[in-house]
Amino acid sequence: MDIENKINEWNEKIYKTWLAKRPERKKVFRTPSGIEVSPLYTPLDVKGNYMEKVGLPGEYPYTRGIYPNMYRGRIWTIRQYAGFGSADDTNKRFRGLLAAGQTGLSMAFDLPTQLGLDPDHILAMSEVGVVGVSVFHWREMDRVMDQIPLDKVSTSMTINATAMELVSMYAATAESRGIPMKVLDGTVQNDILKEYIARKNFIYQPEPSMRYAIDVIEYAAKNMPKWHSISISGYHIREAGADAPLEVAFTLADGIEYVKHTMERGIPVDDFASHLSFFFAGYTNIFEEIAKFRAARRMWAKIMKERFNAKKPESLMLRFHTQTGGAELTAQQPEINIVRTTLQALAAVIGGTQSLHVNSYDEALSLPSEKAAKIAIRVQQIVAHESGAADTVDPLAGAYYIEWLTDQIEERAWKIIDTIDSMGGMLKAINAGYPQSQIAESAYRIQQMIETGEMIKVGVNMYYEPDWVGTTEVFRVRPEVRDTVMERLRKYRGERDEIKVRDSLNELRKVAENTSVNMFPYMYNAIKAGATVGETSKTLREVWGEYKEPIIF
Repeated sequence: MDIENKINEWNEKIYKTWLAKRPERKKVFRTPSGIEVSPLYTPLDVKGNYMEKVGLPGEYPYTRGIYPNMYRGRIWTIRQYAGFGSADDTNKRFRGLLAAGQTGLSMAFDLPTQLGLDPDHILAMSEVGVVGVSVFHWREMDRVMDQIPLDKVSTSMTINATAMELVSMYAATAESRGIPMKVLDGTVQNDILKEYIARKNFIYQPEPSMRYAIDVIEYAAKNMPKWHSISISGYHIREAGADAPLEVAFTLADGIEYVKHTMERGIPVDDFASHLSFFFAGYTNIFEEIAKFRAARRMWAKIMKERFNAKKPESLMLRFHTQTGGAELTAQQPEINIVRTTLQALAAVIGGTQSLHVNSYDEALSLPSEKAAKIAIRVQQIVAHESGAADTVDPLAGAYYIEWLTDQIEERAWKIIDTIDSMGGMLKAINAGYPQSQIAESAYRIQQMIETGEMIKVGVNMYYEPDWVGTTEVFRVRPEVRDTVMERLRKYRGERDEIKVRDSLNELRKVAENTSVNMFPYMYNAIKAGATVGETSKTLREVWGEYKEPIIF
């Protein structure tokens, strides 16, 4: 009897008979993305040629991972997203995390720094140091990285609209210590498109903002060979409410837009493609997440090979960082978030991530306490050394459900990318409001699933305990931080050479008006001359104007 007949016989004689006695918990089982899940998967559900679709790790299409031995060589980079208060506060936290076993730094900046405002700006005062560290000139960056060897540590910076300023500050800090920028290792997010789509921390109009981002990519490709000049981010798209196929599609469509614009500068794709990196969310449905990562890797390899004619293997590899899902965590019974983040971390590892941040269990309440941050690192270390997930490459490859689900996510993501292509690319799709509306619809659907109970959230819509008493320590930034930061800003301005600052900002203004010149060297000179992030951003605002998001009814 062949397998198809055997499966049909099982379904009629075994499965349906069993259901008559013991009905299932739901009429329909779905992933959080709405993909209907069957009770059983078999070889009949796996389509296509194995070598073409799955292949081997370290080889095209990289479904099974970008390196031949993955974590058998070394484990992923363990990062803990951190930053708060003053430069000194963050430096203390960084050194503590490194001592706990973290292998790379991930820097969070406060909203004024992200939006190009100095701490003494009227719109900045209540936000100084609240959701990240306040870094308004390069000497503050020097304080953040005090006693940390810039030539030996990898640093990731979540900064977008002011990415060029912050990379310049990091490079200026290194230069002051005799370290050339060519040896610096790290990543800057620099993904302005997802700000318009999901996160909303933009400053300028989309077109000059794209020029700004591409200038960073171009400059880094020529001068910072170890630096990833953009981290194309699906994380914030997912956190805004997108499901897994939307996260993949919008992230890769953003990547296509960046590659296209960089190549229009006359830069061959193989000269910069290996500097691109990606950033995804890791959510709790581990099978959908594993399939998502595998699908994204396979799709990007195909995009780079077939659409952009990239030749080098390194140009085809989707390198990505994962952060566990902040929106998945609950303020109710916060300690059980440790279980959620462990599942999310496991999914990222089995999915083949290169770098990982595990959110602290108190994420829904506050910035991480020291205790919560250390536990988050320990979660990664347990996954790495005790789970067995790092002992073999792509351990769930060939599982019928995983391969079928990988195909499902890929098929849905391609359809979305085709729609974006038909609109003329992601920049035009954003201006038309397409990704924004799709994310809003997805967020509404997922929230409905939670409210109806179709999607269970333990401690929220099931097993809720209003009298739960936990031991969570709620972390708060010291209120005196703002006064400390403001005093250092006043002192800094009083000691710098105002003529050099003014001249450097005038030069920056001229190149901002000239689209044929890369701005990075001029920004770097302005930062080294003593300009603050508020002053450089004010200069660019005066040339480019500010973006006001249209109101859509």
